[in-house]
Amino acid sequence: MISRINLYKLLPWAVTCLLIAPILALILSAFQIDDSGSFQHLIDTVLWDYSLNTLLMVLGVITLSCIFALPVAWFVACCEFPGRSILQWALMLPLALPPYIVAIVYTDLLDFSGPVQHFLRALMGWQQPSDYYFPDIRTISGAIIILSLALYPYLYLLLRGAFLGQSGGLFQAARTLGLSPLRAFLRVSLPLSRTALAVGLSLIAMETLGDFATVHYFSVSTLTTAVYNTWLELGSLTTAAKISSLMLLALVILISLENYSRRRQKLYQGSGSTHTELRFVLQGWRKWGVLTFSWGLFFFAFILPLAVLFYYASLYFSQSFNLSLWKYTLNSVWLATIVASLSLLIALIVNFYQRLSPGVLARATIRLSSLGYALPGTVVAIAVLIPLTSLDLWFNRQLVEYGYSRVGLLFSGTLFILVAGYLVRFSAIAVGSIDSSLAQVSPSLDSASRTLGQSAAQTIRRVNLPLITRGMLSAFILVFIEAMKELPTALLLRPFNFETLATYAYQFVSDEMIEYAALPALLIVLIGLVPFIVVSRLMEKSS
Repeated sequence: MISRINLYKLLPWAVTCLLIAPILALILSAFQIDDSGSFQHLIDTVLWDYSLNTLLMVLGVITLSCIFALPVAWFVACCEFPGRSILQWALMLPLALPPYIVAIVYTDLLDFSGPVQHFLRALMGWQQPSDYYFPDIRTISGAIIILSLALYPYLYLLLRGAFLGQSGGLFQAARTLGLSPLRAFLRVSLPLSRTALAVGLSLIAMETLGDFATVHYFSVSTLTTAVYNTWLELGSLTTAAKISSLMLLALVILISLENYSRRRQKLYQGSGSTHTELRFVLQGWRKWGVLTFSWGLFFFAFILPLAVLFYYASLYFSQSFNLSLWKYTLNSVWLATIVASLSLLIALIVNFYQRLSPGVLARATIRLSSLGYALPGTVVAIAVLIPLTSLDLWFNRQLVEYGYSRVGLLFSGTLFILVAGYLVRFSAIAVGSIDSSLAQVSPSLDSASRTLGQSAAQTIRRVNLPLITRGMLSAFILVFIEAMKELPTALLLRPFNFETLATYAYQFVSDEMIEYAALPALLIVLIGLVPFIVVSRLMEKSS
């Protein structure tokens, strides 16, 4: 019998091994011989073009997201102007919008048959496309703009927190020494926020690399679309695994280089006055410039797409609202709830292992269990499918061997594989949230509890859990929102006759029927918006 002490050490490692097993299976599968020759054919033809497109997409999105997020994070954290209290949480709302929904909204608005070009033709008297020039949104540049509008809140959220945490005295000292606000920002505030900047850009780069629906809708071929096409169209799982492994290698190199560049960086800031106490009031043209940029960004990233969705949803409500939509809504909600609950449980297991037995091994469980978030959804789907398909084959052979009938694809053909894929992808969000919450709980509280005769389990239940309730709620809601929006993993792993709101909306998006995609897309946004506002308010109170 395994003792209780051994169990609490074995359980975190068992959970961690289950989460990284698909990644290991993916790597092993990539080394298998490709009998179909698909991978070599891709190398000889389009693989390098796909790789270049992927690189351009990542570089373009992180650059434009930085242009969007950096100024507004600084304005909201360090300046005082009308509407700042509303903007500080409103600028995070675009995260509730799936990028492919923003893509189809802007395509509908800016295409030749859309209202913008129709208005220009009526105004200027143009008749044919050859009479004037209008940029085509269905290009790699258009995809970069759309993804930047959808993803900049990741960077904004981290930078705003970093700016709020800085000592305002440092900035004031720079101003006293004769630096302008811009130079003081560039030479003091920005270098102190380098860690938040690097983490935010890394998140955006990973989300861009993992995006499938937007680039597929804009007909931009990337490595993510290559994984999808080689698996479903060419039927070569080995080739898809090889491409996925290349993407995984690129991510590991990127993250390693970023960590290596900050290896000697140590920032210590005093506990003096903060920017909250020393915000300087904007006046004149500076005030109007900040208001125009901030509200303009919020309008184009959130208000305009949401307004278009409301318009089409109300216009085609009778055709769109049916029993199927209600069924898919319930599918999405309970699937996201299950995934969020299990992710929270995993996060508590590995983090309390670190809490009770701090050391290299315990910290390794946290890092390893978070690897899946760095993988695109298509890669996660491949990684999960490989071991679960093998497990199904083995299980059915055992049943036949012992005289029982086959049960079919018990693991890889049911919702089990979809939940597994979501857990591999999103557990890292919950792990990180609980980790940061526990870091704020002083270890002396644990020691005092143990001194008073409480066991480790009692200390966790009576001391730690009540103190990290806010972090647990944030972890649950953030995973819930991400699971509601997730498309690539659901597209590739969902069982037959099972749809989520994301896959249902994407069917209409791919057929360019925004009128019928509007209502399910709006439901995704609204269901995720309420908990998202709750998280935003919680983070505002804790900052």
